[in-house]
Amino acid sequence: MPLPPPQQRGPYSEPTIWQKCKMGALMGCGVGLTIGFIFGSWSILRGGAGPRGALPTLSQYMLSSAATFGFFLSIGSAIRNDAGLIPPHMDAVHMKMMLTTPIIASRAEGAQRIRDRWENEFNVQRRLR
Repeated sequence: MPLPPPQQRGPYSEPTIWQKCKMGALMGCGVGLTIGFIFGSWSILRGGAGPRGALPTLSQYMLSSAATFGFFLSIGSAIRNDAGLIPPHMDAVHMKMMLTTPIIASRAEGAQRIRDRWENEFNVQRRLR
């Protein structure tokens, strides 16, 4: 069975999920290295380097925080990217909801609307019995 032809991407196309995942991982690693350097340096200055020395202690802080941040930001980028995977009918519903103006009401009006809904549901349930 022949392979399908590769999809042609224009010069201004969106990045793929994998590319966004890699980008999130790289950003997370950069943030993690920075945070690890700050907290590792603070720990070394405050409590001493320990038996292994300053450089191994600092590198352990930096690498562990870089791995953690990179992992979670890559997952976050993939989750955030799944908006393009919504079926067209759900996308239409979402757009319709976004275009309608929100109903702004006072707390008392909102409470009255809830009471009315509960009363309607109660009446429907009573009629079904």
